[in-house]
Amino acid sequence: MRFAATALPGVVEVLAEPAFDPRGAFLRSWSRAEFAAAGIDFAPIEISLSENTRRHTLRGMHFQAAPAGEAKLVRCLRGAVHDVALDLRAESPAYRRSVAILLSAEQRNAVFIPRGCAHGFLTLTDDAVLEYMIDAPHAPGLARGVRWDDPAFGIAWPAAPVVISDRDQGWPDHG
Repeated sequence: MRFAATALPGVVEVLAEPAFDPRGAFLRSWSRAEFAAAGIDFAPIEISLSENTRRHTLRGMHFQAAPAGEAKLVRCLRGAVHDVALDLRAESPAYRRSVAILLSAEQRNAVFIPRGCAHGFLTLTDDAVLEYMIDAPHAPGLARGVRWDDPAFGIAWPAAPVVISDRDQGWPDHG
């Protein structure tokens, strides 16, 4: 595993280093020791899947409010997505800035998103599947979000969403 810093403090792209042989490939997708050696304190307790039928499905921008904040490792298992992390930590030098990473099954990469950042993605292929490893239990009453196209954040998306939930479209402006 290799770890690549992004423009947002604590948001890290995790690059797999698969071993190939005639059978195919084998790769480690998470290792507590390797994350710790990279300075990332992360111990997932839940794993979830997001299955998305149509290209240009948008999910986000989601986070959990304190005290139920969560860090997550997101990986695309099938297809490809434009994955976005948005820094909502008021004390951060990157407050209100975002970073996007192309996650794909072909690249076998992932992104680590720390507490205090919102997360979302736009599928670039039909039948995209993402895996979330999360270090806190889901707390539905503390689920929050910001609108994907809120001008206060200026997130650049590669296309307009074709599929988006009413909830994700209805988050209030933060201008």
